[in-house]
Amino acid sequence: MGTRFQDREQAGRQLAGLLSRFRDRPDTLILGLARGGVPVAAALASELGLPAGVLAVRKLGIPGHAEIAFGALAWSGGQPGGQVVRIVNRSLVNRLLALGLTQSSFDEVERRERAELERRAARYPQPAHDLGGKTVILADDGLATGASMRAAVESVRGAGAARVVVAIPVASMTAQASLEPLTEAVLSLHTPGQFHAVGSYYQVFEQLEDDDVVRLLPGATG
Repeated sequence: MGTRFQDREQAGRQLAGLLSRFRDRPDTLILGLARGGVPVAAALASELGLPAGVLAVRKLGIPGHAEIAFGALAWSGGQPGGQVVRIVNRSLVNRLLALGLTQSSFDEVERRERAELERRAARYPQPAHDLGGKTVILADDGLATGASMRAAVESVRGAGAARVVVAIPVASMTAQASLEPLTEAVLSLHTPGQFHAVGSYYQVFEQLEDDDVVRLLPGATG
């Protein structure tokens, strides 16, 4: 298969070529999905001359199979004090319940991830501007199911964004197709016919920490 990108920063610089029409636009900003999307967003912002910020998201993983999402949570700062946007694939959950998983196990996953989302939202730089009337570019390091990105789209729509563009280095075809009706555009560099784990498309795909987010976007704006 072979890797496509050296690391997230290089992927972001390459991705900027698809977004040149947004360069230096005063009504546009970039939000990186934390944590993996933040280096991509920082590189995009540097290349395009745009402000960048961070959006806290958490995947809701199937109990016992955490790598597979049954939904996602995203933090929205559009309301006083912020709020949590929740996306759940109800048909998938119902199928898994019929196979023997319990509702309490799904509830426990959501309780744990909601607490972590709120912790991260408190830790990360807060938006300096609201999103009302803006074009928001949402950046991540890749899309597998697209669940986290769908929650992110709903979050920024709820905060007043006028236009939403998704920008990712690599995406599964199903995830990209699911997001296209919800956004003005979904721009990706690579949509493989057979999608593997996002990290398999990178030579370096290290685990990021909260300090990395703060270091990369110390003066984050949104």
